[in-house]
Amino acid sequence: MTDPVALKPDLGFFGVWTAGPVTPDEAVEIERLGYGAVWVGASPAADLSFVEPILEKTQALQVATGIVNIWSAPADEVADSYHRIEKAYPGRFLLGVGVGHPEHTQEYTKPYDALVAYLDALDAKTVPTSRRVLAALGPKVLKLARDRSAGAHPYLTTPEHTVQARELVGNTVFLAPEHKVVLTTDAAAARELGRQTVDFYLGLSNYVNNWKRLGFSDADVERPGSDKLIDAVVAHGTTDAIAARLTEHLESGADHVAIQVLGDRDRLLPTLAELAGALGLSRVAG
Repeated sequence: MTDPVALKPDLGFFGVWTAGPVTPDEAVEIERLGYGAVWVGASPAADLSFVEPILEKTQALQVATGIVNIWSAPADEVADSYHRIEKAYPGRFLLGVGVGHPEHTQEYTKPYDALVAYLDALDAKTVPTSRRVLAALGPKVLKLARDRSAGAHPYLTTPEHTVQARELVGNTVFLAPEHKVVLTTDAAAARELGRQTVDFYLGLSNYVNNWKRLGFSDADVERPGSDKLIDAVVAHGTTDAIAARLTEHLESGADHVAIQVLGDRDRLLPTLAELAGALGLSRVAG
């Protein structure tokens, strides 16, 4: 009998989340450091033209979208892009899709129904459920991710959320939360940088409501965000301290953690290099 857990996407324990594509050369170094995947955020266009150059220069690194926005990327075009990539690089691309934010999408009406319709369109174009995941925070969309995809890619959450998500979706569903990091022992500097990023999400109801479900107070989620909230969603400190925080997600039921390095882009690779050892990653010879 086939073990259903073995059918989950295998991206390794840790990957890298970036706002926009990495360059092929950056991807080569990320793979060399031992990370299993690059998650590309910032609602990439439906043609997904950035994917093949990354896969061409790497050996086994996977590319995932975190996420394609259903309002700006037509399902038929995304499906065609998926099949183009899959034909050239079988099993190395994971399609992450989501509904975005009601406050920033004029067309945002009945988002759940729109997401279901989008999945129906992907089904019609034979995009396999085993190679797609959904951005999911609340119970309703987590259940949809369980039923209509390989799993869920929660963003800006905590290990406590990972525990709840795992309990809801069961053990056979892929769970890949994102977590932000700032590699510094200066807590005030780390929180300042964290607040610059988190501020945008403090104005979005889906994130605020999710934090409240996790037990954060109204005061915690009011701008500029309490130290308690910022410390929960932005790991900082030594490499060992950050690695321990990221590993909490795995201990809480995650299959994979997508690490977002905050700060200037020139800090991406050095931070990932410093974290690799503490995370127990195996560097690729070369």
